[in-house]
Amino acid sequence: MVELIRGFCQRGIDAPESGGVLLGYRRGAHLHVTKATTPTIHDRCSRTSFERAAEGHQAAALEHWSSSSGTGDYLGEWHTHPQVHPAPSDTDLVEWKKILAGPNPQKMVFLVVGTQTIWAGVGSAGVVRQVQLE
Repeated sequence: MVELIRGFCQRGIDAPESGGVLLGYRRGAHLHVTKATTPTIHDRCSRTSFERAAEGHQAAALEHWSSSSGTGDYLGEWHTHPQVHPAPSDTDLVEWKKILAGPNPQKMVFLVVGTQTIWAGVGSAGVVRQVQLE
């Protein structure tokens, strides 16, 4: 899954931001990300922004849930930044806090993929903190 999303890093000067959702399983306090969606034709992207459309990503999440007999879940979001060592933007943090404040708040994973490294964070109770990828 990590290699899949690294394939979208913005190495070219005109490469747009890309992104998708992270799918997997909740096991107590642990989140196991096993799948990621990739950009669809419905998403809006530019060199410095990515807006995920529900179409395509939502269908993949529903298929994951259905094929896992209801145990698979939406665990978070990923997107790229045109930086060697990325960090979340203020816009990212605002959007992630909206996700965390949803109707059924749960711990979530957020990834920002740079050209050489990946920033990883876990959010809960409206706070996102950086973590190490395993």
